[in-house]
Amino acid sequence: MFKKILIANRGEIACRVIKTARRMGIATVAVYSDADKDALHVEMADEAVHIGAAPAAQSYLLIDKIIAAAKQTGAEAVHPGYGFLSERAAFPEALAAEGIVFIGPNPRAIEAMGDKIESKKAAAAAKVSTVPGYLGVIEDAGHAAKIADEIGYPVMIKASAGGGGKGMRIAHSRAEVQDGFDRARSEAKSSFGDDRVFVEKFIVQPRHIEIQVLGDKHGNVIHLGERECSIQRRNQKVVEEAPSPLLDEATRKLMGEQAVALARAVDYDSAGTVEFVAGQDRSFYFLEMNTRLQVEHPVTELVTGIDLVEQMIRVAAGEKLSITQADVKLNGWAVESRVYAEDPYRGFLPSIGRLTRYRPPAEGVKDAVTTRNDTGVYEGGEISLYYDPMIAKLITHAPTREEAIEAQADALDAFAIGGIQHNIPFLASLMAHERWRAGKLSTGFIADEYPDGFHATAPSPALARRLAAVAAVIDNVGNARKRKISGQLAGRAVVFEHQRVVSLGGGQGGLALHCEVDRAAGGFIVTFLDEDGRAAGTHELRSGWQPGEPVWNGVFDDEAIAVQVRPRLNGVSLAHRGVAVDALVYTRREAELAALMPEKVQSGAGKQLLCPMPGLVVSIAVSEGQEVKAGEALAVVEAMKMENVLRAERDATVGKILAKAGDSLAVDAVILEFA
Repeated sequence: MFKKILIANRGEIACRVIKTARRMGIATVAVYSDADKDALHVEMADEAVHIGAAPAAQSYLLIDKIIAAAKQTGAEAVHPGYGFLSERAAFPEALAAEGIVFIGPNPRAIEAMGDKIESKKAAAAAKVSTVPGYLGVIEDAGHAAKIADEIGYPVMIKASAGGGGKGMRIAHSRAEVQDGFDRARSEAKSSFGDDRVFVEKFIVQPRHIEIQVLGDKHGNVIHLGERECSIQRRNQKVVEEAPSPLLDEATRKLMGEQAVALARAVDYDSAGTVEFVAGQDRSFYFLEMNTRLQVEHPVTELVTGIDLVEQMIRVAAGEKLSITQADVKLNGWAVESRVYAEDPYRGFLPSIGRLTRYRPPAEGVKDAVTTRNDTGVYEGGEISLYYDPMIAKLITHAPTREEAIEAQADALDAFAIGGIQHNIPFLASLMAHERWRAGKLSTGFIADEYPDGFHATAPSPALARRLAAVAAVIDNVGNARKRKISGQLAGRAVVFEHQRVVSLGGGQGGLALHCEVDRAAGGFIVTFLDEDGRAAGTHELRSGWQPGEPVWNGVFDDEAIAVQVRPRLNGVSLAHRGVAVDALVYTRREAELAALMPEKVQSGAGKQLLCPMPGLVVSIAVSEGQEVKAGEALAVVEAMKMENVLRAERDATVGKILAKAGDSLAVDAVILEFA
């Protein structure tokens, strides 16, 4: 077994590999760029080596820098993680030339399967069902449009060397093919250093199901069941689960056998994933093979009890698989949510900055439910614009799918993040969605269910009461603390009003709930009042919450709940089950006076195109004096490896252009002005 390995990656996957290596008694070496000098994976590793500037092309994508770091530290093997160099055959070849072991598949398998075009050819030769498409090199947008016309719309344009949703577009017309082809090539070039793309038929209402395979260097190959990854946004996975609610045992067996046969055909000797696109009728077609560890591997680990990173390391060291196909059993259900640094209320635009608050839910096993949080960040660290926007992967495992989803919803409620925007409100909303809970999925789920984007939703009457009760209790605890701190009321007989008016939504348009708060043994009694001041429902709340804590963990009528809390003037901002509201807490007299206050109306910018996030200007699509229509592209800004097209919100004439391609802009920087 190896004594020391180097992880040629960053973030949560580097931390993930370090954890397993540490458990196996293997020393670890981290590599880092200028942007990652204070990163968590650098702190966790036994040694760390600086490899270059912040852009991946000047650090994590440089094979010679990785090899030099391995030789400098005496690392015997290198784990590539996912992304970066993980699927470049040149990397293991270069390592082998220096006598360093690659913890991954052999270069021949990477060449055969890692390239999306070549993998489809290999699958077709092995008589694996494949999606109709054009696998040759496509020279330009016109050629792509001609191919799409022949295949029939809709089609998918996809980077040959891609993955993770980068360099991928769906087109429903010739015009969309031509625009999508250019965007896909540009993203593919910047993300993978390879601008080749291919075109294939897009299956309507498809489901994304993948089979985890595991092989060794002695000819043994098994599969570890499936994962469903149909909940995607812009072709990037958001929520994954194992097993799939679609498959029956017969389909699972057939897909597993095809995946193993394909892996055997290329002498696959590590962990890898064979991806399929499946129809709602359980028909399936080979999509691609990822010759690396997948982001979503934890759900497979939790339902099988197999540590995939450990198996990769053992296989790379020459050991035979100690697991046979008969040993693989799927136990319970696992759900994974990808927590991203992005603003779901502003079209999921990337959010960059310092994590002023980072308090994930407690990990471990409780009442047959496992909670796991794979992350590479910490409170006080920074989210950089140079890399993927992932903050963490939150995984829950339980005996049934319903229980795993409920556990995921609870864990998301208890996940507090501050300083940047994040997608937890959206993820929490997904967990409560009836269609998701019913398992009626497709890769178009998010586009179907959120056609106008994700917006704040008003709480149901029951949830409104729950949030109002929590806000009233928080107000009571805070006031009691203030009285003790001031010391001004000592020895005075003062009677405080117990009635409160909680305005959910803030302002004069909020929902006003009247209640009375009384302390009781071990907690509080909150009694809601009707218009005549009569009792209209009583609830008992218990919690050890103290002012300053970001999550109110407690019990509401014998049900354990977690509510995210952020203080604000005259109340608190609360988030629970995907609903976020401002809760203003008043005495009755304060509520009467607040109702008389004029509302402040904000004026719109209108005359300017502002950069919605820190990023790099890729291109300006218009010129000064040009008339544009609503929806027309104005500029393209790149952030976190994704290109974002900024479009006109209304018909207008372009006035002065203040930015140019190559400019690095801060959030709300002016790109252009309208006349």
